[in-house]
Amino acid sequence: MTSVNACKQCAPLGACVAFKGIEGALPMLHGSQGCATYIRRYLISHFREPVDVASSSLGEEATIFGGGRNFSVGIDNIISQYRPKVIAIASTCLSETIGEDVQRLIGEYRAAHRGEVGLPEMLFASTPSYQGTHCEGFHEAVCAAVKALANGRGGKAAGRHINLFCSFVSPEDIRHLKEILADWGVSAVVFPDYSDTLDGGSWGAYRRIPEGGTPLEAIRSCACASASVELGYILNAGGRSGRVRRNVAVQSAGEYLQGAFGVACRRTGLPVGVGETDKLLRLLAQLSGKPVPEKYRRQRSRLLDLYADGHKYVSMKKAVIYGEEDLAVALVAFAVEVGIKPVLCATGGESGKLQETLRETLGETYPEEMAVGQGMTFEQMEATLQAAGVRPDLLIGNSKGYYIARRLDVPIVRVGFPIHDRIGAQRCRLLGYEGTTILFEQAVNALLDDRQRKSPVGYKYM
Repeated sequence: MTSVNACKQCAPLGACVAFKGIEGALPMLHGSQGCATYIRRYLISHFREPVDVASSSLGEEATIFGGGRNFSVGIDNIISQYRPKVIAIASTCLSETIGEDVQRLIGEYRAAHRGEVGLPEMLFASTPSYQGTHCEGFHEAVCAAVKALANGRGGKAAGRHINLFCSFVSPEDIRHLKEILADWGVSAVVFPDYSDTLDGGSWGAYRRIPEGGTPLEAIRSCACASASVELGYILNAGGRSGRVRRNVAVQSAGEYLQGAFGVACRRTGLPVGVGETDKLLRLLAQLSGKPVPEKYRRQRSRLLDLYADGHKYVSMKKAVIYGEEDLAVALVAFAVEVGIKPVLCATGGESGKLQETLRETLGETYPEEMAVGQGMTFEQMEATLQAAGVRPDLLIGNSKGYYIARRLDVPIVRVGFPIHDRIGAQRCRLLGYEGTTILFEQAVNALLDDRQRKSPVGYKYM
């Protein structure tokens, strides 16, 4: 089945973002050249950074006889041109459809080059585009990296740190999460960390592999942590085959470490809004044995004051919320918290867990009148609104929903991925009390601007 203008991107795109969070890594797609071109275009347009994604460039002959030769030549070219520490490989529709055994190809390449000095690490994530979303590809890649690199040899540092597995968030949000951990004095491995690789400074000369990323030794030490914290309730639980892929149970990185090494896995939602941010900070307090720093108590207090200031402008305004599943859950929780009325929560994800997760997260505040849609296209979103006779006051989601907002003549608050019609997406802070402050101000000001623009009488005071 083909989805037209789906409310998601492909799984290997998410894998490439996660792989950019490994120090010295170059993502490689085992598939056609067009896949790499499409993904580079999307990532460059969103992050406004140069993004190299290698490809094995499978064509008609490789489709019939197998892509082993293309794979080996591609690896040779990457090593000679880039000298990476890691070659992080993701599959595509084509390589998955013809049944390429990429792990076998990696093993054969290593055997053929045994004894060579400086051979990079090679790891693989199975990310067929027809199965899952960019977020699920992201989490598949995170788990694949941990499986390939983590080991139980932690030495004296064993058990002295936690693992923080980020979701598909902005580089700015990753920096903020690291700031929170530093302010708390918590030793942590933050993975993936693309806060520099996808949001770097101005270069005097082009760098084929940007500086930054989670160091390999840090990823190896994940198996020796005292606990793992995962941001998100659904993560990579979706895809048309549910929790089984290639006859292998799908796991998150935290679940894998818990099963393989006994590292306790704790999961909380994306910290958007007071309630969900409180959950993360309480968890960090529990794991560290330290109270919440006064800095964040003050941020929380200022946010609550802002809620009181702006409540009259957002109260009972109807909103359409869409995007990645865990982001949609966080945004709905935020909307209900501030008095916005979600009328539709839509996602391209197909986990089957969205409504259940929303109910568990919101509890008695769950809005029963809200429509919830999974595996949706933007056309289906608009048709759902029309069938219900609902005209929203606001859209909250990525820039792909702009044409709906334009037709309805309502404002849109851009969050998530992709944001292609504005600059600054890589520095969009959404998480924590300060990120929520920015989001709330954007929502209020979008509604005020809309009312002011449509007013027949000009005014400058609200």
